[in-house]
Amino acid sequence: MTPNDIKRIGMIGLGKMGLPMSRHLVQRGFTVAGFDIDEAAMERAAEAGVQTALSPQAVAAASDLVIVVVGFDQEVEAAIFGERGILSGARDSSVIAVASTIAPQTMQRLAARLPATPKVALLDIPLCRGEGPAQEGKLLIMGGGDREAFDACRPAFAAFATSIYHLGPTGAGQVGKMVNNLILWACISANEEGFKLAGRLGVERELLRAALLDSSAGNWSLETRPEEKPMPWAEKDMTIVLREADAARLSLPLCGVIKEVIKTVKIERNWPTPQEPGD
Repeated sequence: MTPNDIKRIGMIGLGKMGLPMSRHLVQRGFTVAGFDIDEAAMERAAEAGVQTALSPQAVAAASDLVIVVVGFDQEVEAAIFGERGILSGARDSSVIAVASTIAPQTMQRLAARLPATPKVALLDIPLCRGEGPAQEGKLLIMGGGDREAFDACRPAFAAFATSIYHLGPTGAGQVGKMVNNLILWACISANEEGFKLAGRLGVERELLRAALLDSSAGNWSLETRPEEKPMPWAEKDMTIVLREADAARLSLPLCGVIKEVIKTVKIERNWPTPQEPGD
């Protein structure tokens, strides 16, 4: 498999991440087919030049590489293995890349379920940096899975990502994203508590922010202000960390504290917490 083999891209999930990714792929000259359960999302994708399809199966039949960008582990599994799922439309040498943030154990379980036929490559390519960089085509990819297949997909990935890292075998990308999220939410939590303390002691938030950005406490979340948005995936991200740590028989006490701090911030601001399907 070579980069020249990857010309047709499928996108499962055409929301805040999948739609701009699709748009960048179209602009780079790739043929893009897409599916979303939301009809309005499908209409917006069609306006961006995406060939909309009626199922993940139909997307896979029209694609060399199918990228999955849905919310939860169960949704990824359904998109790949469900009735009219990706595998029912895939062929030998197809590549499935999971861009959703899911548990590393889930990623490995999905890989173990792959049938002998069709012979497909399964990659994990969780995305970092968020919605703004998705719009700008400046995402970061943490990658895992077969290196040859990953390298063949690099030109497609480069349509929407400016930083592309292959970290190891299947699941390694999800491990990387999990650690990224742990450190990200730790910074957000520390920033929030620091500003609360400063405010109580009479120091104005924005004056302090400017000073901190120029100090040893400077961090990405301090600069980009993610705490000003609803942060819908915070609890999910930290739950993944805690479950993986339990499975690895590893104590990460800071993780539990971070989850509760983020929960408190969201409760104080009356922000919703999305529930996993079936909850």
